Amino acid sequence: MNMTSIKTSLFAVAAAAFLSGCGSTSAPILSTPIENIDTIPLKIAPLSDAETKQWPAKDLVADTIPGMSVDKTYSELIKNRKGEKVIVAVIDSGIDIEHEDLKNVIWTNQDEIPGNGKDDDNNGYIDDIHGWNFLGDIVAENMEYVRYMRKLGSKYEGKTETSISAADREEFAIYQRAKAEYEKEFQELNGNLTRYQGILANVKPAHEAISKKLGKEDYTSKDLDAIQNPTVEQQGQIAGLKQMLSFGDSVPEVINQLEDGVHYFDGRLKSHFDMETDFRGVLGDNPDMMDGKAYGNNDVDGPDPKKEDAMHGTHVAGIIAAERDNGIGMNGVAKNVEIMVVRAVPDGDEYDKDIANAIRYAVDNGAKVINTSFGKYYSPHPEWVWDAIKYAADKDVLIVNAAGNEGFDLDGVQVYPNDQEGINTEISETFLTVGALNFKYGGELVATFSNFGKSNVDVFAPGVKIWSTTPLNEYQYLQGTSMASPEVAGVAAMIRSYYPTLSAKQVKQLLMDSGLPTKTSVVLGGDPSNQNSFTNISTSGKMVNMYNAFIMASKMTN
Repeated sequence: MNMTSIKTSLFAVAAAAFLSGCGSTSAPILSTPIENIDTIPLKIAPLSDAETKQWPAKDLVADTIPGMSVDKTYSELIKNRKGEKVIVAVIDSGIDIEHEDLKNVIWTNQDEIPGNGKDDDNNGYIDDIHGWNFLGDIVAENMEYVRYMRKLGSKYEGKTETSISAADREEFAIYQRAKAEYEKEFQELNGNLTRYQGILANVKPAHEAISKKLGKEDYTSKDLDAIQNPTVEQQGQIAGLKQMLSFGDSVPEVINQLEDGVHYFDGRLKSHFDMETDFRGVLGDNPDMMDGKAYGNNDVDGPDPKKEDAMHGTHVAGIIAAERDNGIGMNGVAKNVEIMVVRAVPDGDEYDKDIANAIRYAVDNGAKVINTSFGKYYSPHPEWVWDAIKYAADKDVLIVNAAGNEGFDLDGVQVYPNDQEGINTEISETFLTVGALNFKYGGELVATFSNFGKSNVDVFAPGVKIWSTTPLNEYQYLQGTSMASPEVAGVAAMIRSYYPTLSAKQVKQLLMDSGLPTKTSVVLGGDPSNQNSFTNISTSGKMVNMYNAFIMASKMTN
């Protein structure tokens, strides 16, 4: 939808008013929820750098940015209120627990004596001071469909369905689907690698030659146009470099992007698609046997000294709980939070056994919210994870889960983990699946990559260009439903902190009911020909809003 096509009007919201000076959470919040957002004018001007870094915390009414009204909640509703500590488990790739903006919010197991080599609290894990690492020293792994091919290839390679027994046909169908996926993805990856390498082979020598001629490496298109009497060779170089400048602010920046691409594609081919290496072997564990034996270690940021393997988990943790108002870095959504680190997601597809054990570890050690920013479309042992999800529900723990980044309608595609035993059979009332929003309110509201689904995605939250913590005291933008999920986990943690009598089931429903709906037609999967009303692409039809969530929680508990 064109930005100028929405009618503009004044939108009045009653000023926040609650009993001043009261430090308890029992006093009711007397404020007007945010409503009727379809009357809000669209933001025409691009976001500033400061707005981009903070957009998930912005308010749609005041800022015309579709954030979660986090800052408004802190300033108007809870500035004089206190909450309880809440443990949030982040099941992910590991977290840099020494990061300047996270080190003071990392959970510590008070029942464990550090470094004595004993299981002091008898929970089955030795010296699990800040959580547990179910991957040990593993970083890289196969995709699950590659593991299927490796397991089943000798049994089914070259065979047809007519030659397969009835008992094996379901397994044979999985093998065929896995093989087709492998061949498609491998060819695409290999093609991208070859393409990037070819571009680099031309751009680098051209850049070196023209930089020498101009006497500088950082040049513009105008500088290139000003070169007088270029040779035929230089004309070709200039044309190529001008094209590169359309992809970045400078040619060196584009070269870095291309080199990163080569590193990424080559790395995936050597790990995700490696048909020979037994990555799991170093762990000494059988991933196809749920035997109850302890495995892994307590190195929760992983084995890499540079902590690159902990990039994803560190970013997720910062979104939830980077220390607020400490004068450094950025503000996480939640305060009163301790982050429990559970490393179970490698660079590749996670194992069902690790995820099931990670969920149970988090539940048994006090987490009230679990964030699961990962997923896959093949699962040899989904029942193990489903049982763990049911266990979390029985123990009143809310799981906040990323919907996935393929632009799929999940009402027709099974993704793992999820609380559907089969595509539309829900097994838990405390499992919340989150799609990703863009910062552009209007037709581009839904992230081009985000999965969606009227039955199998519950809510949406900010997930495009999200600024957060990364290893070694750094910060950067990442995007994905992996970022949208912790935004919601942070809001959930705040509700559980300030309204601890609400159950996990109630918190899930509250987050869905209190969100902001819009009748705007949105583009799905980045395909302009595929549009639907925002209200039709998730169960709630809403985007999570912390301000409204607090108002609703207050009404539910008073």
